[in-house]
Amino acid sequence: MIKKTQKIFLMLILSIFISGLATSIPAHAHCQIPCGIYDDHARVQSMLEDVETIQKSIRLIVELADKNDAQSKNQLVRWVMNKEKHAQNIIDTISDYFLTQRVKADQKDYAERLIKHHTVIVAAMKTKQHVEMENVDELKNSIEALIPYYPKK
Repeated sequence: MIKKTQKIFLMLILSIFISGLATSIPAHAHCQIPCGIYDDHARVQSMLEDVETIQKSIRLIVELADKNDAQSKNQLVRWVMNKEKHAQNIIDTISDYFLTQRVKADQKDYAERLIKHHTVIVAAMKTKQHVEMENVDELKNSIEALIPYYPKK
């Protein structure tokens, strides 16, 4: 039977742990307040860096897949997690930054922009699901298709 003071102590520890997790989660996209501080081109370049990381991750996943020693299995898992993280970064940037703040319904090419941004999300999802380089190429091409909308200033 846990005493009342032990319950309080456990709840305190749990709340500290949970609040620590909440504050350590990095924000991948710009804030959603109208601050006017945007660097769309930098976000596109960041997504292209994520693509390079996904590409390297897949290359190493394939290389490690046939190895059976514990260290190789450990590294394989780490590269899979890395691939997932960078693909999710791209999805988050498109949905949390571009689609919520930069793609506007009153833009004359709104439907075209939606399609192109959605294409990036789908391509990023495919890189999470598969390890074929064709999916990485598709992702890179879909991100590069956004560059005309977000030129370097």
